[in-house]
Amino acid sequence: MEYRFNSPPGWPVPPAGWRPPEGWQPDPSWPPAPPGWQFWTPVQAPPASSQQAPPRPDPAPAPVLSERSGGGLFGRKKKLEAENAELRAWIERLGGMDAMRVSALTEELRAEQGRLEAAVTDATRRLHEVEQRVVQTEETVLLQEAGIYDYQHPLSDAVAYKERLAEVKTRIKAMARDGKAVLGSTSWQVNGSAAEGRRMVRDFSKLMLRAYNAEADNCVRTMRPYKLQSAVDRLEKAVEMIVKLGKTMNIHVSGDYHRLRVYELELTADYLAKQEEEKERNRAQREQQREEEAARREFEREKARLRKEEAHYRSALAKLIAKGDEAGAEELKAKLEEIGAAVSDVEAREANVRAGYVYVISNLGAFGEDVVKIGMTRRLEPEDRVRELGDASVPFKFDTHALIFSEDAVGLEGRLHAALSDRRVNKVNPRREFFRATPAEVRDLLEQIAGQHLLEYRDVPEALEWRQSARAAAAMGKGEAPV
Repeated sequence: MEYRFNSPPGWPVPPAGWRPPEGWQPDPSWPPAPPGWQFWTPVQAPPASSQQAPPRPDPAPAPVLSERSGGGLFGRKKKLEAENAELRAWIERLGGMDAMRVSALTEELRAEQGRLEAAVTDATRRLHEVEQRVVQTEETVLLQEAGIYDYQHPLSDAVAYKERLAEVKTRIKAMARDGKAVLGSTSWQVNGSAAEGRRMVRDFSKLMLRAYNAEADNCVRTMRPYKLQSAVDRLEKAVEMIVKLGKTMNIHVSGDYHRLRVYELELTADYLAKQEEEKERNRAQREQQREEEAARREFEREKARLRKEEAHYRSALAKLIAKGDEAGAEELKAKLEEIGAAVSDVEAREANVRAGYVYVISNLGAFGEDVVKIGMTRRLEPEDRVRELGDASVPFKFDTHALIFSEDAVGLEGRLHAALSDRRVNKVNPRREFFRATPAEVRDLLEQIAGQHLLEYRDVPEALEWRQSARAAAAMGKGEAPV
């Protein structure tokens, strides 16, 4: 006699011929079988008495839940509880399904997995594109800060851009006033009335134009030169949205009007870049003028001092001649000749704008031991310029490694900068005269370029304030009072 498994009420019906595998137990979420329930029932009449019926399978045992020892694994307990809840949810979902439904659900989940993987791939691609735009934007910002900008419509100065922008704004107002900014259907009717239809299209066109102009004006107001492309993209999206919303009445922004507003954005970006360029140039000119004025005042003070000294010696010389002291008079005449030579030297320095000192300085506490600044000053006292550089903008004073006087200090500075061009700290702004090189490397370069002009050089910076600060910080870290 053959038997089949008789599922209790609330249990899923197994396929024909199903036999429980070894160790099988019913799901704990299924309802318990009624008392005395027959799990195995015959499928046909019993055969002849000479044949023995196959042994009746034992009823499915009651489910046995394995116990887990805590063992102090409190962190893992919550994870196991969450996994258990998820598995129970799936069992409840699949428990009442036959094999065909389970297979269909499996295929559905696989298709959903494929869609999710495709979505992830597309999102990754778009993220990569955005990252590329971010990198390009950052590079554009750096170039703009250095005064390097690719003008869309080059003009002579900011005033020319301002005048051109005023002309463009006048054309924008004229197109809006003449109804050439936003266009719509001319055959639209309302309740059979073409006039009512034209009025509705006109009203909706005005509404769409206000929305488009609000976006365009906001792009102009928040414009930065490096944001030009993103602003144009935003305006393009506004055009697409108006086309989508006005599709029924064929309302859309005219191509001429849109191109005019994009032209306005490009001119605005150029205008802002030109303004910044002129400001930077003016700052550099003012800095140069301050340096020249400081040098001029030094020359005047030095000439006044020498002339005062010369007048003193001439007065003393007249007295010695009156007394007949020829030896003393000759000595003062020699001194006067020296003073005259010094005055001539100062006047020559003042007249020669290329003469001056090239300085090599560093700031160990601010920039580290492998960064130096190489500049030039026309001051009679170049250390005054070094002290000015070490103002409140840096935490420590600069240390001087070399001061080289040259009749062509401008040329000497240029040759040093060219030799170290690949070591510039700021690669895009040549006005920043910092180089990634040690003082010893600059000394070797100076010996080749400056030659006899290099009389003294200090390799190791004194960095007195920085070293004292480091010692004080170390003492505070050990709980000692700073010395």
